[in-house]
Amino acid sequence: MNHQKLLIAGSAGKLQAIYQPGSDAQPAVVICHPHPLYGGTMRNKVVYWMARSFEEQGCHVLRFNFRGVEQSEGVWDDGVGEAQDASSALNWMAEKHPDSELWLAGFSFGCYAGLRAARSDTRVRRLLVVSPAVEHYDFGFMAGDQRPLTVVQGDADEIVSSAAVEAWAGGLPQSELHRITGASHFYPQHQAELQQALLDSFKSSNYSAPLENIP
Repeated sequence: MNHQKLLIAGSAGKLQAIYQPGSDAQPAVVICHPHPLYGGTMRNKVVYWMARSFEEQGCHVLRFNFRGVEQSEGVWDDGVGEAQDASSALNWMAEKHPDSELWLAGFSFGCYAGLRAARSDTRVRRLLVVSPAVEHYDFGFMAGDQRPLTVVQGDADEIVSSAAVEAWAGGLPQSELHRITGASHFYPQHQAELQQALLDSFKSSNYSAPLENIP
């Protein structure tokens, strides 16, 4: 892999990021990390596994730190500023890869901030969320969204109940739910199942990985 360390422009200052270039017109994926006040960063293991899943399919992948995390400038803004940060990351990827489909992915709190940014961004064509924090934030803004939405949820999640996530996903007819039996919030013993769910979603998008071209 050819991971590049970057600082990209955000509304509250520079945002620290890690970027992996992919292959030609493969999707450009922005990944949002879990709650900053509880130790969430772009180096979170679930975020890393998500990134690797897309990287191995030849996607362009950008993961970044929300404002106030590690080298990212600014301070925690209760999800509002963090959604702006996600918008800044989407803007960077859209400019970097104008010929690629733009996708948004997130884990836990990152689902909330990322989906808020993507909701009014018509450039984003596909949404992928892992353990969305639907019991902690209001995801009602997603009502009426018609884009493909992949939802991955462990049925032993101790932070966000599986029932709450399934009820939310069930209210969005375009969603595809992947339930992982026995998985807790951070999927410590279920990395393979998590990555397989993302791979299945990738395959259903009708993209294929030109393996000989993956850097």
